Amino acid sequence: MTRYAHNGEVRIAFEELGGAGGDPLLLITGLGTSRFWWPDGLVAELVNNGFHVAAYDHRDAGESTRLPDGRTGPPITALLRRVAPAYSAEDLTDDAVGVLDALGWERAHLFGHSMGGLVAQRTAIRHPSRVLSLTSSSAVPSDAKGLRTLRYLRLAAVARFARLHHPATPEGNLALAVAVARMLAAPGRPVGEDEVREFVAKEAAHQVTSFRDSPAQSRQIGAKWSGEPLASIAAPTLVLHGEADPLLRVAAAHDIAAAVPGARLRTLPGVGHFLTREVWPAYAGELRACADRIGVTR
Repeated sequence: MTRYAHNGEVRIAFEELGGAGGDPLLLITGLGTSRFWWPDGLVAELVNNGFHVAAYDHRDAGESTRLPDGRTGPPITALLRRVAPAYSAEDLTDDAVGVLDALGWERAHLFGHSMGGLVAQRTAIRHPSRVLSLTSSSAVPSDAKGLRTLRYLRLAAVARFARLHHPATPEGNLALAVAVARMLAAPGRPVGEDEVREFVAKEAAHQVTSFRDSPAQSRQIGAKWSGEPLASIAAPTLVLHGEADPLLRVAAAHDIAAAVPGARLRTLPGVGHFLTREVWPAYAGELRACADRIGVTR
């Protein structure tokens, strides 16, 4: 069931996914995706590990407020601009805290993947009193800005994404989502339609297609950060990254872990940017271990 939090005039869609009574865990999704892209199987693993799981849509994605289109250019261009096209990175962290408020969670564990990992890092910096633990997965370091971010990206993969074109039909949406998932999976790891169909079906049921909205993605990735560095994070921190990630170099994870005091780094061989079903138990177990570092019991 969709519920809404508010950050000023921006409405943020969220929902609870299960595990009531467990340790509060907020899932923060990546660029160009909605909360519907969290696999049911991964959520089930998290619930089985004692978490009360909730997820939300960033502004400009899913059922959250979509900002007016402007001259943003492609996402990679927005990333390199000096001026944010619509809002700040601080606004994105405040959206996450608005969801915590609406859930009645004074503090929560954060699990952010891809751009969601970046938002999670910054939320732990800007709102330390609201964060029990931080898990940043397949993300770039918050301290990297503009051109410095490019050294973590595999630009050939970015170029391949730009060349993807499928008709805006139900069949075209599924084909595009499958193509994106296959490009983000570890090389040699086949991704079938069945692994992506649930995401597309959920978005279609709610009349959204976030993965097609390039202007919104440009506004999200173009949000600028002026906050404190990673070294200011005090929450127990876990950094996850697939060693076969075709989009982001594993050096990003090493740099995050080196910057955050006491962070634990776990790189996983044969794992890509798209989290396929065989890694779900390992990821859920890692989050459980990170949560237990602060003495939280199941």
